Amino acid sequence: MAQTLTGGCLCGAVRYKVSADMIFSGKCYCEDCRKTGSTGHGSVFAVPEQSVSTTGKLTTYKKLGGSGQPITRRFCPVCGSRISATAEVMPGVMMITASSLDDPEKFVTQMSVFASRAPSWDRPPEGIPAFPEMPPPQPGH
Repeated sequence: MAQTLTGGCLCGAVRYKVSADMIFSGKCYCEDCRKTGSTGHGSVFAVPEQSVSTTGKLTTYKKLGGSGQPITRRFCPVCGSRISATAEVMPGVMMITASSLDDPEKFVTQMSVFASRAPSWDRPPEGIPAFPEMPPPQPGH
């Protein structure tokens, strides 16, 4: 049975519900995640896009990511909270910002990506896989 995850933005104008298990989770140290998250990394989990229902208006920002393909990020237009992102390189997958979860303990880091770009004051956690850049796609995915 798939888990149900809920969350939203700081002001409550945006809410979401996920009715699926996480595909993967991790910390990203790329410049975009650092700047949009106002910290040394972004923590996200990926789910099937069709499993997410959202209420409230979202603002989008689209730019090329580390893959060279477009990434569309979604934010609350009222409080600015980062909610989710989709990448053209991963069709059908939505990455949701872990800090937006109602229960942040539902997030467990499985890996770190772009670890070579981590600032000295925010290093990847020990004991989990850390990829210097984005790991290559796995066969069959």
